Amino acid sequence: MHFGWTDEQQMWRRAVREFAQEQIAPRSREIDSGAHIPPDIIKGMAQMGLLAPTVSEQYGGQGMDITMAAIAAEELGRAEISLALPVLYLVQASWGYILDRYASASLKQEILPRVTAGKAFLGIATTEPGGGSDIEGATRCKAERTADGWLLNGEKMYISGIKEELALGGCHMTLVRTDPQAGHRGFTFFAVPLKDNPHVTTTLVEDWGRQGISTGGFHMENLPLPDVNRIGEVNRGFYYAMEGFTLARILIGATCVGAAETALQMGVDYIRQRKAFGKPLATYQGISFPAAERFTDIESARLLTYKAAWMADELYARNGFKHKEVALAAAMAKLRAPVMAFETFNEVANWLGAMGYTKEYPIEMGIRGVRSYSIGAEGAMNIMRIIIARELIGAEYTSLRG
Repeated sequence: MHFGWTDEQQMWRRAVREFAQEQIAPRSREIDSGAHIPPDIIKGMAQMGLLAPTVSEQYGGQGMDITMAAIAAEELGRAEISLALPVLYLVQASWGYILDRYASASLKQEILPRVTAGKAFLGIATTEPGGGSDIEGATRCKAERTADGWLLNGEKMYISGIKEELALGGCHMTLVRTDPQAGHRGFTFFAVPLKDNPHVTTTLVEDWGRQGISTGGFHMENLPLPDVNRIGEVNRGFYYAMEGFTLARILIGATCVGAAETALQMGVDYIRQRKAFGKPLATYQGISFPAAERFTDIESARLLTYKAAWMADELYARNGFKHKEVALAAAMAKLRAPVMAFETFNEVANWLGAMGYTKEYPIEMGIRGVRSYSIGAEGAMNIMRIIIARELIGAEYTSLRG
């Protein structure tokens, strides 16, 4: 067992931290209040190799492993605690990997070089108006074969990056039923372009956090797609989705660790200098003990997250683990990290007192942003508990597949 970092990993962390603290952190409020990520930041991320870095070098990516991708996610979460920019990063890093792994060469060549250059958006669309985590039971979108390819119908909702794709182009990896009688073995992924598509109607909803990246949905009505837009094998989409969720959950864990560290450091700096009854707040155990708890919680979440990242790398590099083992580790990271981050932000807000309820401090951005990860992003918390319980108690006692 080895709990250190390689020279390459340390150099990568320093480089991303320097970029993120200089170019992103000072503009976190601008991202949140302006409800967009400025184009020059996207350009800088592209130059740093931070857009879909897990994609192969031949398509403009870095061919980065999951641990390195998690390091970047942590540093971006540390810098931009509204978490809009980290959402953009982790969606494209995790699902870009899946697209690169399973799509045809022609589809990858069409989409991925533009994504890694910041000139297109790659999103994921599995959630529907009638259900989110219950993919097998709630998915109504379908695709039927035609002489020329496929015909898609249905609606996706609560999807990140609708406005971004409408502006830049790209696609959303969209999961639909292709065999209604086959249960979870009857789903297929397709690359669905939204921009200038007459068969697609989009809508936007306003989140109360992560303002810098849009959320919305799209409705497909008799949308024709050539077979080249199919991602991977027919009726294997459910398994690709589970794989993508596992990677995204790891990156969410890392993002939450970085954001929580920023919140805690902000709070520690404050309690050291703020005095009450003639003494710094930090001298009171009613504050220093919760600080110690939060510090330990962050480290616990970090260990869970990077263990999952290491296991994913072992899976892909050496087939060292089964996917369900990596999924278990990722679920534990996802179960703990968002709650830990929310509790850290909330604790620091308490230390700040009345100031914590103002926008003088960015604590409220973090509270709003990190809450999305425990509400349901990349799987609701009870889904994480089911995954973990399935391993602990036995698959025959749970209903969840994947």
